[in-house]
Amino acid sequence: MSEAAGRERSRGPDTDGQDPQRSALTRSSVDVSKMASDQTSVKGDPAPASSQAPPLSPNTPTKPPELPDELVQAGWSKCWSRRENRPYYFNRFTNQSLWEVPVLGQHDVISDPLGLNAAPAEGGDANGRKRRMSEEQSSNKRPKVEPSTPISPSTPGVKPWSTEEKQPTATPAPPTPTTPAPTTPAPYRPAVIYWDLDVQTNAVIRERPPVPLLPPHPEIELQRAQLVTKLRQHYHELCLQREGIDPPRESFNRWLLERKVIDKGLDPLLPSDCDPVISPSMFREVMNDIPIRLSRIKYKEEARKLLFKYAEAAKKMIDSRNASPESRKVVKWNAEDTMNWLRRDHSASKEDYMDRLEHLRLQCGPHVAAVAKDSVEGICSKIYQLSADYSRRLRQTHLSLLQSPPPEPAPSDPSARLVYCYPLRLSTPTPALPRVELHFENDVACLRFKGEMVKVNRGHFSKLELLYRYSCIDDPRFEKFLSRVWCLLKRYQVMFGAGCNEGTGLQGALPVPVFEVLQKQFGVSFECFASPLNSYFKQFCSAFPDTDGFFGSRGPFLSFSPVSGSFEANPPFCEELMDAMVTHFEDLLSSSSEPLSFVVFVPDWRDPETPALTRMESSRFLREQLHVAAYEHEYRSGSQHVCKREEMSYRAVHGTAVLFLQNDAGFAKWTPTPERVSELCAAFKPPRTNSSSSSSGPTPQGTDPTPKTVPDNHENSHHDDNNNSSSSSPSDKTTAV
Repeated sequence: MSEAAGRERSRGPDTDGQDPQRSALTRSSVDVSKMASDQTSVKGDPAPASSQAPPLSPNTPTKPPELPDELVQAGWSKCWSRRENRPYYFNRFTNQSLWEVPVLGQHDVISDPLGLNAAPAEGGDANGRKRRMSEEQSSNKRPKVEPSTPISPSTPGVKPWSTEEKQPTATPAPPTPTTPAPTTPAPYRPAVIYWDLDVQTNAVIRERPPVPLLPPHPEIELQRAQLVTKLRQHYHELCLQREGIDPPRESFNRWLLERKVIDKGLDPLLPSDCDPVISPSMFREVMNDIPIRLSRIKYKEEARKLLFKYAEAAKKMIDSRNASPESRKVVKWNAEDTMNWLRRDHSASKEDYMDRLEHLRLQCGPHVAAVAKDSVEGICSKIYQLSADYSRRLRQTHLSLLQSPPPEPAPSDPSARLVYCYPLRLSTPTPALPRVELHFENDVACLRFKGEMVKVNRGHFSKLELLYRYSCIDDPRFEKFLSRVWCLLKRYQVMFGAGCNEGTGLQGALPVPVFEVLQKQFGVSFECFASPLNSYFKQFCSAFPDTDGFFGSRGPFLSFSPVSGSFEANPPFCEELMDAMVTHFEDLLSSSSEPLSFVVFVPDWRDPETPALTRMESSRFLREQLHVAAYEHEYRSGSQHVCKREEMSYRAVHGTAVLFLQNDAGFAKWTPTPERVSELCAAFKPPRTNSSSSSSGPTPQGTDPTPKTVPDNHENSHHDDNNNSSSSSPSDKTTAV
């Protein structure tokens, strides 16, 4: 006796212990077998009819598909149970097994174990259904993971990535006194919102034609990510092999920002047409770390070790390079004198060691820089040449994926009509995009393409969906939405590196209360430097028009020429970018007679002062200026779309200068009165913390959670404090160059 037969006997009759739906399926199988036997006997076939013959219609020449395409794409497949000797259906995304044919849109036993959102099946046994759901629950004890749903043109009108709960496809039964009427679940709403997409813009521009950029494609974005990672590795190897140092932290990220200010190439990320070839930013930062990188010093022993290492490294470097006799003599004498002083004097204080280090840098620094200059220029030149080569390869591959060649760029019309600003449009139509899969892990949306996964928290995913609905005009069915979100997230992930907290300082944002005051008191409705991930308004400028235009970007700010409006400018703290920004401000304010205002937030660097800050303070358009002290204000993290709520904000380790640049009409309309400026200063103050409680309660909507004080990861070697490389600001919005 087989095990299956014994189990069937122990169960007894079907009406007692077996599931009614399973009984129905068994009876249907028997009926089909009888029908096959009857047809065989009518035809007079001498061969006996088999009970396992496929239930195909005689008029069907080929075997029909076992499951509809919608179910296959949702993860369902038909399998055969050897133990039960019957077919069943398995979902590879949820590990769910069913005897019956699954229904697309039915409730998920993981996210809705009791089936509260599912309609009861007509004629079904409620107790049997509850028992099956209990069995499925016990066999699927795992973290909440919603089914991965790829894009499918075969499901028109359905957005499988929707943050709303899936609705049952069956018609719900009419409500009775014992059966409450089913309710439609509300869409997902984040607990804390860091944006206001209802603010309409007051920015007016000249109507402009679509830009001749190639549309984003996951295949190209994946290849670009691999090439940029390879370029970072080359940079690390060149610094280590030629100079014996690790590359300055995030200097590669700032190199990308600085290059895009002057780059005329066609790739949105990799520089390929820059003049000069040698990057001043990369050259300056690498040279500042030669012969060794100087870090902040807290204790006397650290200062003593740092002084000894500098003297030893300077002497070793001058011996191994082709230096002049005079340089060799000066460096050797100062290095040996410092080592002798360290051996003699053991009672020196930290200040004595730091003074001696400053003296050694002044004496040896020029000679060390002279022998390292050619080598560092070679590093900068090599990285740029590799970037240009990668850019050409990417464009050739990208063009091969397009259905038609891109059109020629249309010239801008200076006499075009004035309109309110609108999202950037691409002149090249988007080809068919490959499938991108989506699933949710708790409050994180995970998008996967060819094994490469990018993540974004559910609140920001909902924000991207809203921005896409407001801004995109070529995809009303949202068929390209997931592919474009994947490209967007991958682009910013690649630009700012994959290291811990890397790049977060280059995407920081102002706190929500500051934006609220700017909008209420100064009419600000537009951000000059932002991204779809960290913007507060739905109208903004950003670094990448090809990926960001579908989510509301008006393009790079240095290419954006408004005629009127009130703007907030919070640029990444890259000196070359800030200097170009001031030049653009001056041109716009000089050429417009309409109300035009810019509220600018830059680091208050004074030792030495940055050219951008100096130029704005002496500008004829400066109407008001205020200073926010260090550690008395905060910024929102650049990784706000993936970080935890308690890591959302952090205190600024530097002062911030706020400047109002306005023409006459802008000053008359949005005058920075003392009352308004005072309210803006009050909005900068971080919220008070409750020291008596170990954990803070839920943060009310519209305010940031309690910030933490962390040193910024944007290290600008040009701004030193006590001869140590000081960490700069939590640099702000994503570049819009």
